[in-house]
Amino acid sequence: MATQHEHHAGHGGHEAQGRGHSGHDHAAMIADFRRRFWAALVLTVPILALSPMIQAFLGLEALAFAGDAYVLLALSSVVFFYGGWPFLRGLMSELGKRQPGMMTLISLAISVAYFYSAAVVLGVAGKVFFWELATLIDVMLLGHWIEMRSVMGASGALEKLVKLMPAEAHRVTDDGTEDVPVTELKRGDRVLVKPGEKIPIDGTVVEGRTSVNQAMLTGESQPVEKGEGDDVIGGAVNGESSVTVEVHKTGDETYLSQVIDMVRKAQESRSRTQDLANRAAFWLTMIALGVGFATLAVWLLLGREFQFALARMVTVMVIACPHALGLAVPLVVAVSTSLSARHGLLIRDRSAFERSRGLEAVVFDKTGTLTEGRFGVSDIIRLGDQDEDELLALAAALEGSSEHPIAAGIVDKAKEKALALERPKAFKSIPGKGAQAQVGGRNIKVVSPGYLKENDLAVDHDRVRQVADEGKTVVYVLIDDQPAGAIALADIIREESREALQRLKTMGVQVMMLTGDAEAVARWVAKELELDDYFAEVLPDQKADKIKEVKQRGLRVAMVGDGVNDAPALVEADVGIAIGAGTDVAIESADIVLVRSDPRDVAAIVELARATYGKMIQNLWWAAGYNIVAIPLAAGVLYSVGVLLSPAMGAVLMSVSTVIVAINAKLLERTTLSSEPQGAAA
Repeated sequence: MATQHEHHAGHGGHEAQGRGHSGHDHAAMIADFRRRFWAALVLTVPILALSPMIQAFLGLEALAFAGDAYVLLALSSVVFFYGGWPFLRGLMSELGKRQPGMMTLISLAISVAYFYSAAVVLGVAGKVFFWELATLIDVMLLGHWIEMRSVMGASGALEKLVKLMPAEAHRVTDDGTEDVPVTELKRGDRVLVKPGEKIPIDGTVVEGRTSVNQAMLTGESQPVEKGEGDDVIGGAVNGESSVTVEVHKTGDETYLSQVIDMVRKAQESRSRTQDLANRAAFWLTMIALGVGFATLAVWLLLGREFQFALARMVTVMVIACPHALGLAVPLVVAVSTSLSARHGLLIRDRSAFERSRGLEAVVFDKTGTLTEGRFGVSDIIRLGDQDEDELLALAAALEGSSEHPIAAGIVDKAKEKALALERPKAFKSIPGKGAQAQVGGRNIKVVSPGYLKENDLAVDHDRVRQVADEGKTVVYVLIDDQPAGAIALADIIREESREALQRLKTMGVQVMMLTGDAEAVARWVAKELELDDYFAEVLPDQKADKIKEVKQRGLRVAMVGDGVNDAPALVEADVGIAIGAGTDVAIESADIVLVRSDPRDVAAIVELARATYGKMIQNLWWAAGYNIVAIPLAAGVLYSVGVLLSPAMGAVLMSVSTVIVAINAKLLERTTLSSEPQGAAA
């Protein structure tokens, strides 16, 4: 159903974001539909009680009184102009775009019912349709309210991006440092970045050495060593040492600003997809108009009086907009959205969710999606007499005093193996190279290959070369300044990834990987997971281009990611899926969010989307089936054999159709849960 949400903000969350709408705007529109629905529903009660057809049907003729027709007209006028206003406004919007759809059909039905009924009250011979008018507006308001609530998504992607930048920086002056807003920084200024702080702006390190975690920006899983002369990106997190950075880029020149711009452009250029009910409404509008006027003309040509012919036309127009069509899609949407939310699949854009059923390729970000985004020990290589557990215990004892991600990986492995660790003494960090301490009376160092090279310590070992070729990070354990072992660490592949990819392949979906990591790392992960294709060393501003490249192969593509650098690619893809543990901006740029950070839920999305689409088609056929029967009968096709569909009988058929649609939508929950997708359960 084309909602007022769509008419004002574009379909789904993306156009809304591109146009600067906020979650507050959507909430206000939902509240507006809710107010109009309750007001119309309250007024519908006396309208039903005063309607002659309802009185005759229920035997309530005693409720009639002199002048009741005028009271009925007054109450119905309020319902028409207040409750029906969103649809009348939608009619003007659709006609302005020359795209008649559900709003046109609803407006046509309520307008014909209202003005014809008003004319009857004021003297024209005929029957009033006020109760049909009121109940139609009630149900359509309810349907739109349900739909908007289920698909509402906040539009804060760009705001979330901006928040990644610190608001203040420590600018270095002749007298020390001063805290200033980042916006005041100019090219050539120098800023001090303390351990654990975000780098405030793009620049070059001019003093100090540290490691920088820029995974959220570039997708690189491991911290990157930075020293004098190295460029750093604003928004990256500084590691263990203070550094001084000279500002090179400001304002729109910065990397993060360029990412913001890419997200904005991608959102604004995204095409709008009209849903099934809206397309059905377009054709139903054409049919209703055609049959309605044809009915009027044919009866007049057959010599019947104008009032009879007009009544037939009005009946066709009113019946042509069944309540069932108004609820056919929203009810399925409400059930599937509720069902998916209970299973950790948050749908932010319904049209994208519908497209998920036809996915032909899924491109996964590596870090934090297919992998855990943290270092884990993959290999322990002996270079001396110590066994693997002893090497690990010595390294973990030393690294227990460090907060470096590599240190955390080593300590976690030692805990996993339940190794006893001695308390280190005289711990000292070797900036950018590692750490050292006294452990069990021996001088222990855990250092990078760069440290060995600087100190002319040579290690020639086949397994060390092999793990390095696989892109793994290698650190060396030195005992009394002699290499005793090497520990290889890699971004840990999620156990769930293997099952997720297998399930997608079974459904005929190609699986691919996109990463900013090195070719060697990507090749190793791709081999481990048996991927159909992968893209390595992809710069952040190239990720959206890679998605375009896959789309140019003729494939409908989903992108699954969690970092800032994934945001443009998430928007570029036919379906953007964010891992819930990722950054806010990735979530805000996505169509669907996986709360549990479980890649198996990507397969669950495709399965649920296919089941949901099936229910939508079934419901639309039920709603259309009502029209196939009701419109010809309302037009009087079988009048010659004494069959003429009265508005009362039309109402009965309408009610049956609506009940069937509601029950069928509810069965979606039962159908999906009876074959619960693995990994989809909360």
